[in-house]
Amino acid sequence: MRGIDRIKDIVRHYEELMNALAEPGAADDAERFRKLLKEQAELQPITEAYKRYEQAEQDAGAALDMLEHENDAELRDMLKEELNGARAQLEESEKELQILLLPKDPNDDKNIYMEIRAGVGGDESALFAADLYRMYTSYALKNGWKTELASFNEIGIGGFKEITFMIDGKGAYSKLKYESGVHRVQRVPETESGGRIHTSTATVAVMPEAEEVDVVIDPKDIHWDVFRASGNGGQCVNTTDSAVRLTHYPSGIVIHMQEEKSQLQNKEKAMRILRSRLYEMELERKQNEEADLRRSQIGSGDRSEKIRTYNFPQSRVTDHRIKLTLYNLDKVINGDLDELINALITADQAAKLSKMEET
Repeated sequence: MRGIDRIKDIVRHYEELMNALAEPGAADDAERFRKLLKEQAELQPITEAYKRYEQAEQDAGAALDMLEHENDAELRDMLKEELNGARAQLEESEKELQILLLPKDPNDDKNIYMEIRAGVGGDESALFAADLYRMYTSYALKNGWKTELASFNEIGIGGFKEITFMIDGKGAYSKLKYESGVHRVQRVPETESGGRIHTSTATVAVMPEAEEVDVVIDPKDIHWDVFRASGNGGQCVNTTDSAVRLTHYPSGIVIHMQEEKSQLQNKEKAMRILRSRLYEMELERKQNEEADLRRSQIGSGDRSEKIRTYNFPQSRVTDHRIKLTLYNLDKVINGDLDELINALITADQAAKLSKMEET
């Protein structure tokens, strides 16, 4: 099997980690203990898959050896069945190990900011943006993740021109990074008296939350404007200058923030979003430099790429990147995204495995 020496090294290191964790006083150094636990958890899936591979290899060898010395027809049939089962497990474990050995995206475990913007289609596109927001927050809830609204620009009928929110949960980026791009909806708007189907779009951007160490921002490159909050917000609205507008000169990024009642909290939120946007821009720049790799990946994050169509009259959802069509739109729009996302992950893994085999 390809990469077997590397796998054996990983298994040996995993055993060393387990011994280190079992040493008396291992937990005395909390920081070291935490790092050991984290590394052990990361290597455990590969170790367990390799043990299944080894067991299947032993079972196949034993069944084959017994077949060579067995003359009884009934026993031979049983041994052949065992051999076929062991070989199937061997093949499955080998594939699992190859996937586990794929280079891990360093952002996979990060929290994310999602930014949804209405596209073409007027008010209908803003309503669609609101539908997508509810879809993703429902999906987050199903995964036990927390969501936090960062900023939004609402229209009077319940839609959003744009909305930015955070999803806090382990593995959020690994699942939702495939959602960046243009989403298209085809349906009859409630305001349409003629019953004609309209096509509208909304753009989704998925940004891994960036730490201060990930992005260096020169305070001289930022200009702050402070003003009074507007809209719903209780008695504190319009009584203090709590709302802020951040302008980052080098990138041209402008962020409005008024969701919190304190100016300091709004500034902190605006800076967190700025870091994530700049981090995403840097990731995209690096991906563009590696054009071949970008083409081999599913969901490369290109915001101009039309990735999915939601057709309400036919209850149909089509992901154009992997040519997958499902007829369960009601479930998808209510946050049941597992079938879509799992298919995207599988396709992405297959593309990367194919790329590795070419090299």
